[in-house]
Amino acid sequence: MLLSRSRFALTSVLSWSRCTISVFGQCAAYSSSSSQNSARKVGFIGLGNMGSRMAANLQQGGHQLVVHDRSIAAMEEACKDGAEAASSPVAMASQEGVDVIITMLPSAQHVREVYCGQDGILKAKGGVRPALLIDSSTIDPPTARDLSAAATAAALHHDAQPCSGCSAAHPTLIDAPVSGGITGASKATLTFMCGGEKGGLAAAEPYLKLMGKNIVNCGQSGNGQAAKVCNNLVLGVSMAAVAEGLALGTKLGLDPKLLSDIFNSSSARCWSSDSYNPCPGVMEGVPASKDYKGGFACKLMSKDLGLAAAAAQHCGAKVPMSEEAARLYQQVVDAEGADLDFGSIFKHVYNGTSTMPV
Repeated sequence: MLLSRSRFALTSVLSWSRCTISVFGQCAAYSSSSSQNSARKVGFIGLGNMGSRMAANLQQGGHQLVVHDRSIAAMEEACKDGAEAASSPVAMASQEGVDVIITMLPSAQHVREVYCGQDGILKAKGGVRPALLIDSSTIDPPTARDLSAAATAAALHHDAQPCSGCSAAHPTLIDAPVSGGITGASKATLTFMCGGEKGGLAAAEPYLKLMGKNIVNCGQSGNGQAAKVCNNLVLGVSMAAVAEGLALGTKLGLDPKLLSDIFNSSSARCWSSDSYNPCPGVMEGVPASKDYKGGFACKLMSKDLGLAAAAAQHCGAKVPMSEEAARLYQQVVDAEGADLDFGSIFKHVYNGTSTMPV
């Protein structure tokens, strides 16, 4: 499904969401250690597969939500569970009482629009009210650094409370992409890879702890995105390798469950095999057991490997394995499998099956 380039509008029927299914009230409850901070009004933009679950955990952590998404259905579901709707990113950034805004969007284009577009967060008249901005989208490191610079150039509202150790003149933007997938978002076990000012990272930590269990300081702005690009490069390549090995093994007469057990107890062990196996019937609850519906879409893996290729070109690195993996995932996208989970490479590229040949 192609994403619209149109301006943000509450009335738009096109969704930024990776999925508009709302799961408010169905996510992991916050821990007592995470609830020590007083309740805040938190803005959240992007209620997709990941964002809806992350926002739900913030709400269960005691925070009041102000939400925005292009999907009216996702907005309505969030509001049913007590969230307040904002008509645009700039309206959210102008609202009194909003202390932080978190964004979870599909691409760099959308992130730029949300922050710097005509109705963007940084266009708030009189200055941006939330002192802390957290982008958990997966985008390229240069864009993340550009946006951080744009936040530095924007004015902070005179009533805003700046992050400790940060400038009182402008909002602080950190990049905090995630790993852990829908399961991690639901269970609040995500890993956040963070880049930005130390004061901003410290201010973000209480919110991130409600959504994840691992928070890693990667250094300067853009470094969180750099870590995420490298992580997803390895993920994409490893999934292709697991799918290839299982497809070959099945055709050689091996039971895919048995072969997966061997992988998982030997040197081939990896997340794509032991936690997200791409062969139907090997694991319950993963997209492969649901005809590859839900999960991490092939079009998003293709996008992320494109980010890796661009990053490699920028710094002169060689990435032949990820280039080949990107070509394979693109085959699935081109075969009308764009919205299928990326584990569907097992079926649509390798013609893998869950049954052994007779």
